[in-house]
Amino acid sequence: MGRYIDDILQPGEKVLYSTNAHWIFYLPAVAAWIVALLLYIIARNTVSPGLETMWLVLAAATALVAVAATAKAWFHVWTTETDVTNLRVVHKTGFIKRRTFEMSLDKVESVDVNQSILGRIMNYGDVTVRGVGEGLETIRTIASPLDFRNHITAR
Repeated sequence: MGRYIDDILQPGEKVLYSTNAHWIFYLPAVAAWIVALLLYIIARNTVSPGLETMWLVLAAATALVAVAATAKAWFHVWTTETDVTNLRVVHKTGFIKRRTFEMSLDKVESVDVNQSILGRIMNYGDVTVRGVGEGLETIRTIASPLDFRNHITAR
């Protein structure tokens, strides 16, 4: 399966910048894996067989949650594309239920970037693109939001 942007490019249109959902989406999965590992270590250091089984069951259950969280984050990152071409801004999310947003660069009125403290440290944030007569669209938790904004506004 190719990239969405490659399928919709118009003649003479070139991709200037591409970004994706930030890896921060994996943070809940990483936390679940750490908890599963800690529970497994506790189980291996327990002397009572009954308690060891209980800790192993908890570790296995947490590992299943971690697998599900990893799959969910990977699927979100895999199915999200955000691009700037020489003609428009394109954002696509979803696989079967697809949601796209496209706005001509000529119609872009302003681009706002919102970053938390952690977002500034880890270089992710939300970008709101306001269009003339087209409303606004917020693209959440993308990597390098300032670079994305600069590629939209620098013409």
